[in-house]
Amino acid sequence: MPTTTDVERLLRGVDLRVTRPRVAVLTAVHDHPHADTDTLIRVVREDLGEVSHQAVYDVLRALTSAGLVRRIRPSGSAARYEARVGDNHHHVVCRSCGAIADVDCAVGTTPCLEPSDDHGFVIDEAEVTYWALCPECVTTPDQPAVR
Repeated sequence: MPTTTDVERLLRGVDLRVTRPRVAVLTAVHDHPHADTDTLIRVVREDLGEVSHQAVYDVLRALTSAGLVRRIRPSGSAARYEARVGDNHHHVVCRSCGAIADVDCAVGTTPCLEPSDDHGFVIDEAEVTYWALCPECVTTPDQPAVR
């Protein structure tokens, strides 16, 4: 987990002003990978006190645009945010409880990542979501499905 000084350095490195809300939101994303906006708002409020939903949304938008945060949206789920950026990793999502974990990009032969026809697009990223049951839900199968 980065220190406040590290977070401030990250913000300055992408030419964003260092503000308390930006530091709090970026720290929350680092501390709570794959958190949804409501969770991040709660965490930021625990740190700063009152902060508006709109302020957190605005900070998340700025951090995403600057490349410090990645926004993911698994099918049937609210947007989630993570600080792991700069690589082409994927995610595994539990069908029952909605837990999300990172999965490193496949290595070796990956035919699904090489389209048969790119239609002239310059592809720079592939997004794969694995759907499964997490270890906890496998042992307690009475959970209602999230999807």
